[in-house]
Amino acid sequence: MPWPAAATTPTAMDNTELDPLLLDPTRLSIVSLLAATHWAEFGWVRDAVNLSDSALSKQVTNLTKHGYVEVEKGYVGKRPRTWVNLTESGRRALQTHIEALQRIVAQSQQTGTARPPSSRKPH
Repeated sequence: MPWPAAATTPTAMDNTELDPLLLDPTRLSIVSLLAATHWAEFGWVRDAVNLSDSALSKQVTNLTKHGYVEVEKGYVGKRPRTWVNLTESGRRALQTHIEALQRIVAQSQQTGTARPPSSRKPH
């Protein structure tokens, strides 16, 4: 029996508010971590999300290009340091993305509990 087309059902999920940039689990982890901090040191973020320096640098560059993250470079003593911070735009994008995910989960749960008895697996 073919699956019904989701787009034709009245409970079809609208995931238009999902942020394509935050669909990547690595970027979502970075942005979520930064949402709980203010100007996190690069090495701490790297260790917290378990990435290499180059992998984190690539992701931070991508997030910076989209205005989600800002970067500051400086020194602690004579040692160079890089700090990253989630921008207000990044915070709004994360919040919108989380709300869209929560709606998808809620709609799925409602759809699952409201299915007709004939579609339930027999005991």
